[in-house]
Amino acid sequence: MASGCVSSASRGNGLEKLPNSSIRVLRTVSALRRWRRPHLLDQRSIALVPTMGALHEGHLSLIRAAARENHHVVVSLYVNPAQFGVREDLASYPVTWDADADALVRLDRELADDGCNLGRISAVFAPSTAEMYPGGFPGQEVDSKGSFVTITPVGEVLEGRSRPTFFRGVATVCMKLFNIVQPERVYFGQKDVQQTVVIKRMVRDFMLPIEVVIGPTARAPEDGLALSSRNVYLGQRRRAVAPVLYNALRAAEAAYEGGARDRVTVLGAAESLVERTLAEQMALAPEKRVRFEVDYLSLADPDTMEEIDIVDSARGGILSGAVKMLPVEAPGEGEDLGHSGGPPVRLIDNIILPPAEEKSN
Repeated sequence: MASGCVSSASRGNGLEKLPNSSIRVLRTVSALRRWRRPHLLDQRSIALVPTMGALHEGHLSLIRAAARENHHVVVSLYVNPAQFGVREDLASYPVTWDADADALVRLDRELADDGCNLGRISAVFAPSTAEMYPGGFPGQEVDSKGSFVTITPVGEVLEGRSRPTFFRGVATVCMKLFNIVQPERVYFGQKDVQQTVVIKRMVRDFMLPIEVVIGPTARAPEDGLALSSRNVYLGQRRRAVAPVLYNALRAAEAAYEGGARDRVTVLGAAESLVERTLAEQMALAPEKRVRFEVDYLSLADPDTMEEIDIVDSARGGILSGAVKMLPVEAPGEGEDLGHSGGPPVRLIDNIILPPAEEKSN
């Protein structure tokens, strides 16, 4: 991803660092392990925050949490091709090394000024795909051959049904990163809730000595849209309608808080809001409207992600969904269509329904 991007890195004494900082830039497995070994011997805790770059406040909040609890924080910046399907947006996925480097340097200064932190950002791991996949470019087809980690059945439902190679790619690259960095703790955001369930299951089933820490979803303060690196694709018109999924999930949450426990009532509230919003948009002229398609709306078990008909009040559930924002139908002259000309954008979100007993406390 960033192996050729040295414009925002300095080299002193043969060591690459982010400019005007002490943050090491490590690009190979051997370099990361050489850096890691003395910290292991000194019994210093290491945290890993895995990212694909295009950093936003959600990523930064995870790094802050990691710095509060660990001596050293490693941030990985690697766009993993194995989690993209053959017809997905790997080629156009935003690669923003300079902006990411600047954000990390600024954040590290913030962490240095905050006396409540145990550690700071110590290293960025930015490998090439050849480094991460020494056996060759990872296959993106369902039946591709290679060394993969698969977590089933939780990785086969919802996102896994729509993107059948996604969680295979996520689990594989995370297993590699965990083995390379050997962190005590890893930090993920709740926005990708099914991913967190998959990673927790992988850590449990493979007996990895790692604590998985989940941070809350970072949202736009004005309308609650979940922050995502893919939001740059939206452009102004689609961005205004993009919170439809969050609003739908909130409607379902309100039904649950009102006492509903059955699937028809809870998800029915979300479906009604989506249908109203789409009808309102389709009533507009093509040069003003926004088109979108619902991939799924889900009410699932919090441990298995399997669909449920009734929410067990003692266990709660997970509301989640995915919508595809379609390209602008009739763009105006000079209209902001978003990054890469405004291709289709798939947005996901979720809300955790806590156990009823927990809500009453």
